[in-house]
Amino acid sequence: MGDAMRLENKTAIITGGASGFGAGIAQKFINEGARVMITDLNGDAAKAMAEKLGDQALAFGVDVSDDEQMAAMTKETLRAFGQIDIVVNNAGIGHTPQPMEEVSPETFERIFAINARSVYLCARHIVPLMKTQKSGAILNVASTGGVSPRPGLSWYNASKGWMITATKSMAVELAPHGVRVNAINPVAGETPLLKTFMGEDTPAVREKFLASIPLGRFSTPEDMGNAACFLCSDEASMITGIAMEVDGGRCV
Repeated sequence: MGDAMRLENKTAIITGGASGFGAGIAQKFINEGARVMITDLNGDAAKAMAEKLGDQALAFGVDVSDDEQMAAMTKETLRAFGQIDIVVNNAGIGHTPQPMEEVSPETFERIFAINARSVYLCARHIVPLMKTQKSGAILNVASTGGVSPRPGLSWYNASKGWMITATKSMAVELAPHGVRVNAINPVAGETPLLKTFMGEDTPAVREKFLASIPLGRFSTPEDMGNAACFLCSDEASMITGIAMEVDGGRCV
């Protein structure tokens, strides 16, 4: 861990923090001295993750697309930790590869509720606090799909493109208030969403997928944790409005 921990005395909320990239980010933040509120749709899984991470972590079950639940999450984090310095909007869902016109209206609505509305609700409840304290860092976990879309995932790709534009717009609006907003764009990783994106998880499908990534491997939760930690730390105090590709060269 070293002597100087990069997130010491910082409090972070990580949505979708019970598994996958969110769990990797939570682990890294704890290692670097942050206090972390792990939120997840699966409250029990969030609780289990918080227990695993120790006494600097707490858990809260939340549907990030629900206004009242996001208000309650904000209130509970303030009650427990007294401040909110960092928010990582990591909760996200995808759809299986299929022709764009065959995605059901329900699936479309759900994708935008979780991947886009959640970012708006986070801003609605947490930006006023950050403006008051004149500091804060917001990190949106977008996707390479928002930069270089693959066919068959059109509405998921579009939701992540929305996230990237929202990041840039939030960044320019909040800069005068001392609040930074960035995004990271992972390529597919060893997370619960991998099977969804690939349609089926077979060696042949994996090989085809990996062939499009110059470094030849999937993104890992540790990769995301490292990138997120940097962007949310004071080391990145001059960085705002970027969508950093953490994708092994896939978008080059």
